[in-house]
Amino acid sequence: MRFDVTGKVTLDHIYDQPDPRTYFRVLRPLDYGVPQEAKPYFAKIITEYRESRQVAVPKVLDIGCSYGINAALLKYDATMDELYARYGDEERAEESREALLARDRELARSRRPPQAIRFVGLDTSGSALSYAREAGFLDDVVHADLEECEPTPGQRAQLSGTDLVISTGCVGYVTERTLTRVVRAQGVHRPWMAHFVLRMFPFDPVESALAGLGYRTVRVDEVFRQRRFASPQEQALVLDSMSAAGVDPRGLEAEGWLYAQLYLSRPYDTTGTDDPNREQS
Repeated sequence: MRFDVTGKVTLDHIYDQPDPRTYFRVLRPLDYGVPQEAKPYFAKIITEYRESRQVAVPKVLDIGCSYGINAALLKYDATMDELYARYGDEERAEESREALLARDRELARSRRPPQAIRFVGLDTSGSALSYAREAGFLDDVVHADLEECEPTPGQRAQLSGTDLVISTGCVGYVTERTLTRVVRAQGVHRPWMAHFVLRMFPFDPVESALAGLGYRTVRVDEVFRQRRFASPQEQALVLDSMSAAGVDPRGLEAEGWLYAQLYLSRPYDTTGTDDPNREQS
């Protein structure tokens, strides 16, 4: 088991497969579920944006989208349990990629969302993006590493017109560099943002950069389980990293789970119609 500089186990191999089966088989024993936790919050902010800005089909950019999990949950009302059964069962292990795609396309055809959403995925994994696009989960994909490079003119065109920017776990590896480049691709337009960020990663640099671009950020009081630790060693390493960063893990990470917090960022001239800390229904 290998670990990155933060102490987290390295799972890079699950994001660069031709289909999502390895992703779900590896994460299932860890009870990875933050996309399900995030779903009602994302749905709420999308609805709020649609109604307040009178946008019939909001364009949502999912940063670090991998195989389009958030899109599947929000566009087709799938659940993480359903996706684990869909991709993680042993009986699917011998199924061809083409057969898997055919079943996913049927899902996309059979479950039309009550309100239309256009999903664009941004990721460094071309294979994950390709699968999500072919399956019908994502409407467009941007294969780029905006930590390292400015978007090309073509990528800027794909990013422009974004109404909402979301993520579930990539911030910390993705920094203010990526988010700043996404915002600047919009010209004068400022999309709303909702990011689920592991507590071990400080959000202050991102919040400061967004403030310089005209944003106000609010942190939701609730914390959200991301997944179980993969091993006692991972837990010990992460707790060491958190201690060094001055983050108290008692009652949370010390009990065996990684936890995330939700940060909502909106332009200064925008007032949310609801308290972001209000319980979701």
